[in-house]
Amino acid sequence: MLFDPRPKERRGEMFDREVELEAILRGMGEYPITLIIGIRRVGKSSLLKAALNEYPGIGLYLDARRLYAAGSGSISAPVMTDELRRILLGRGRFGFLRGMSVEKVNLGGIQIKPRDMGFMDVLEIINGIGERTGHKVILAFDEAQYLRFYGSRGGKDLLAGIAHAYDSMPNLSFVFTGSEVGLLHDFLGLDDYSSPLYGRIYEEVEVRPFPRELSEEFLRVGFSEVGLNVPQDDIKRAVDELDGIPGWLVEFGFNYWKKGDPKKALETTIAKARNMIREELLELERRSPRYALILRAVSIGLHRWSKIKDYVEAKSGPITNARLGSLIRNLEKMGWIKKENGEYLIVDPVVEKVLRE
Repeated sequence: MLFDPRPKERRGEMFDREVELEAILRGMGEYPITLIIGIRRVGKSSLLKAALNEYPGIGLYLDARRLYAAGSGSISAPVMTDELRRILLGRGRFGFLRGMSVEKVNLGGIQIKPRDMGFMDVLEIINGIGERTGHKVILAFDEAQYLRFYGSRGGKDLLAGIAHAYDSMPNLSFVFTGSEVGLLHDFLGLDDYSSPLYGRIYEEVEVRPFPRELSEEFLRVGFSEVGLNVPQDDIKRAVDELDGIPGWLVEFGFNYWKKGDPKKALETTIAKARNMIREELLELERRSPRYALILRAVSIGLHRWSKIKDYVEAKSGPITNARLGSLIRNLEKMGWIKKENGEYLIVDPVVEKVLRE
């Protein structure tokens, strides 16, 4: 059902994502590393889970954001290793195993019980599973930009392990998803000479919001599934407010279905979005209060560099061009803003609405 608010896990549950799903499956089969990128709430996690469920080999899924949150803002090497071990034993807290039963893992003569294993030990075990079964294993990290908080060196040790696996473990490949696209690229460093992964070959699949016509069709099909004949004006108004971001469209469709009132459904959707976005903004402000000021400036129509700087300085005092430039670039990398024709714009219209309040 399209309006099920939980992440989708099967091809048949998704809408018009055949091209992206096939590209991900092709990446899993043909490339050592696959990246799935796109802004927040566009459906990357659903696509990854659906791909893992169709992949003919073995897949391990790990949510790096939840691992980061459980560690209160960091990911220690023992916690990462223990979670991968738990997934292999069928007891993962932040991930799961696909394509192979836990019993077969345990019967394969593979020792995965010791708690003192390191990350490299786990990769060797996973590669060994692939070798013994004759099926390549995919290790998938969802929201992988949070892996930069692994260990004490910004995730460099983890990248070194992945680079070693790339070079010497032919039965193991990796998938990384990222909402903060620039940060994910910076972290992996596939084009950065100083990174352990520099120069490695990879596939990249971008998941975009729906165009307007497809957004309206998504809502029509979803309402048809639950037996509702919704006026076209209600659908158009929802798309005007929510744009083509599937996460918000699902939320609206679900609320309309349950409440039967387009105005209340939209208000409920915006209210939930407001709470989620404010939490994300608070996390940003903990890094630098000026992030929120820059976003606020852009949301109220100050799209040029000079206007943004004037606003930030009026609210928080002088700031150098270098510092402002660094903050703006970070917001671009994190997927909050984009630059078009010399102007900065908020990527998500719902975020823009919340920022204006």
